Amino acid sequence: MRKLVTILCLSLVCMSALAQKADMRKGNRQFKKGEYAQADISYRKGLMQDTSSVAAKYNLANNLYRQENYDEAAKILGSGAQNAANEKFGADYYFNQGDVAIARQDWQGAVEALTKSLIIAPDDLKAKENYIYARNKLIEQQQQQQDQNQDQNQDQNQDQNQQDQNNQDQNQDDQQNQDQNQQNQDQQNQNQDQDKQQQEQEQQQQEVQLTPQQAQQLLQAIQDKEKQTQEKVDERKALLNRSRQKEKNW
Repeated sequence: MRKLVTILCLSLVCMSALAQKADMRKGNRQFKKGEYAQADISYRKGLMQDTSSVAAKYNLANNLYRQENYDEAAKILGSGAQNAANEKFGADYYFNQGDVAIARQDWQGAVEALTKSLIIAPDDLKAKENYIYARNKLIEQQQQQQDQNQDQNQDQNQDQNQQDQNNQDQNQDDQQNQDQNQQNQDQQNQNQDQDKQQQEQEQQQQEVQLTPQQAQQLLQAIQDKEKQTQEKVDERKALLNRSRQKEKNW
């Protein structure tokens, strides 16, 4: 992280209130001694005097970075990034913002911040190195994300294919069950028809079944009928013979 070179430079950047200047100077002294917790309090007091102070946000974020509080440092720097381009230390401001983003592995944010820093200071070798590093990491991250999306899509397709196969198998099982049920129903209907036919046959057999006495009477009736028929035949023959005899005598 970079810091403002002198206390005088800090005091000249949008610091009109004497109280803020005092707090900022005190914070700078504590920062140089490594008293980051005390410097944090001083910088926050100074920022309260002028919440739009880009220099105060710069120093506070720098102190937070030294305490490895990267998330809050990124938040502080982000709140002043829009106005930092107009400050004479704007390149350092965006450099620090990119450095914080690298610490948070926010490669997209790092590339954007370092690009702004290089626009202001294109000859800054350290900014170029950090930019190249962050850009390569961003490309690597995007490639990994693309691979993950492809794997995820492949897994989803496999799951969908498996689901479709399961549905197809289920449909086949359902169709087989329906066919089997239909066969069972047809067999049941056939059995019922056979039972009905058998019952009708048995009923018919019961209807025509005669006792021995009835059978004897029926046989006698048939014989009597045949006897009567034979008698009629004999009478016709006798009559025919008589007729022929008359023809002969006449």
